[in-house]
Amino acid sequence: MSNKPKIYKYKTMRGLSQRLRDDLNSKDFVLLYAYNGIGKTRLSMEFKDAGKRKKGVDRDTLYFNAYTEDLFHWDNDLSNDTERVLQMNSDSNFFNAFKQLALEEKIFSYLERYAKFDFKIDYKKWTITFSRDDASHINISRGEENVFIWCVFLAICELTIDGEQAYDWVKYFYIDDPVSSLDDNNAIAVAVDLAKLLKSGKDKVKTVVSSHHSLFFNVMCNELKKTSHKQYFLHRSDDSTTYSLRTTGDTPFFHHVAILSELQQATESRKIYTHHFNTLRSILEKTATFFGFNDFSSCIHGIEDEALFSRALNLLSHGKYSIYEPIEMGDDNKGLFEKILKEFLERYQFDLPEIITKNTQQVN
Repeated sequence: MSNKPKIYKYKTMRGLSQRLRDDLNSKDFVLLYAYNGIGKTRLSMEFKDAGKRKKGVDRDTLYFNAYTEDLFHWDNDLSNDTERVLQMNSDSNFFNAFKQLALEEKIFSYLERYAKFDFKIDYKKWTITFSRDDASHINISRGEENVFIWCVFLAICELTIDGEQAYDWVKYFYIDDPVSSLDDNNAIAVAVDLAKLLKSGKDKVKTVVSSHHSLFFNVMCNELKKTSHKQYFLHRSDDSTTYSLRTTGDTPFFHHVAILSELQQATESRKIYTHHFNTLRSILEKTATFFGFNDFSSCIHGIEDEALFSRALNLLSHGKYSIYEPIEMGDDNKGLFEKILKEFLERYQFDLPEIITKNTQQVN
């Protein structure tokens, strides 16, 4: 059986979005990796609009993307500079069940995992006030605001999965780049929590998740690997109007090569964290699958210090601490990590394709 990936080419976003909808007829999840500037946000909107074009259907997609943030805006009380509130767009279907269900508890159950502030919703004025310690009506940072909006979305997803009538129109979740403002540690935590929630509702709602964040994408792939899903790499050259959708499956294609590049950059900067061992082991496991090996240790079989490297990868690539606490490695473990990565790359000389170095700096 050939390991060669399938490549689909599309001239329009409409054709591309239909491909994803067709996949979800037989799969529970579609995972899409693409660099910034390719058009992930536009694709999510086209997917949403396709639902509105279906005969007899007003809408079928609850989405999270850059436009979701536009449903919230700040009123900073410019006159008195005391009553700062985040205003919600009450006309949006996004907020269908807010007034009836009082969502603070559900939202906070997610928020407390990622941030340290409190909030209160005024359902009459459609405003949110924030507090921290003894300070009230505070203006939280942009990153904290993004995290809060993400937690609101998760709470609504939970309501949808639980069968809340106000969201009975939702057939699909489309989630685009939920971790754009998070550090790697929180990106991993978000991926783990999201995958757990989506798996609990896979019999009720189908989901597309797209991202340019290779670590987040890698964790999502690992968390959903036992489910019915498709994985793609989406690409479009700067001078092309054609979108290429490339299957990745269990082989170390583009997003895994991108992750290897990031690991190299981490060693060059000496900013090597505990979760990097998890990532390196995942790359070795994918490479072993590609070559038909039974175990990741086959990728370093026969090299000097093979036993030490295998033991290190087994011991240092486990532990929930590496997911929830951004801990920098000590010098000894940094040196060990660098040696393993160096030996691996000398044996398997991955060539970083031009599209990786060319597109990583682009901005949506």
